[in-house]
Amino acid sequence: MTIRPFLISIAGALLVAMIAFIGGTYSGGPMAAQMDRVAQAVVAKSGGAPIKARFTTRGGWPTRHPLLSGGEDVDEATRAKVAEAVASIPGVGGVSWADGSMVAESNVVPLTPMHCQEDVEALLQARTVRFEESSSAIDASSQELLDEVAAALRPCLGSIIAITGHTDSSGPEPGNLALSQLRALAVERALIDRGIPNDGLRARGMGSRVQVEGLLPTDPANRRIEFSVIATVPLAPTPVDTPGPR
Repeated sequence: MTIRPFLISIAGALLVAMIAFIGGTYSGGPMAAQMDRVAQAVVAKSGGAPIKARFTTRGGWPTRHPLLSGGEDVDEATRAKVAEAVASIPGVGGVSWADGSMVAESNVVPLTPMHCQEDVEALLQARTVRFEESSSAIDASSQELLDEVAAALRPCLGSIIAITGHTDSSGPEPGNLALSQLRALAVERALIDRGIPNDGLRARGMGSRVQVEGLLPTDPANRRIEFSVIATVPLAPTPVDTPGPR
């Protein structure tokens, strides 16, 4: 006879959760819109007018972690200035670029490398993540290596894990850039399949711009995947996060 009250309490909890979710969605929309307006003004003032800040996720949900895009021809100093300005807006969390590069969250200490990067680099000293020729399909021989890479990264979950693809200089650079991006994304998907959360992964292709020191630009050894593991300190509470007085 105690089952019915139990079911009623469960149903009540679900109803409260649903109301909270709907309320968060409706209140989050205006918040994201306000942040978007402020961000565009900040971007223009920082000299990065072509750059846009998006306060919605890929699924269209409002978020306080903006994605910056555009301004590919803007110099790096201006890009950094714009990103820092957007990160300083009250209530804004982590800022990232659409090309995969990261910006430190507002009110946090500088990003620092973590030991997991050294562990992964040790795995990649003798072996590399291989792909089928002129393709982003990961070669079957590299699956075991990716298992080991995922295991080495697991102790540092909660950090930002950057995955960078590189090519040699053979072929036109636009094609190299696109292929390196696709290969970085393929490795990102492989790590997600192995239990690495996707919200901490950042995939980026560099084409042939960054070669291995001491090698000719056309050397096949320049075709590689590199990992950077950086730790962040959680955001300090902001007026958006902290409940007001009752």
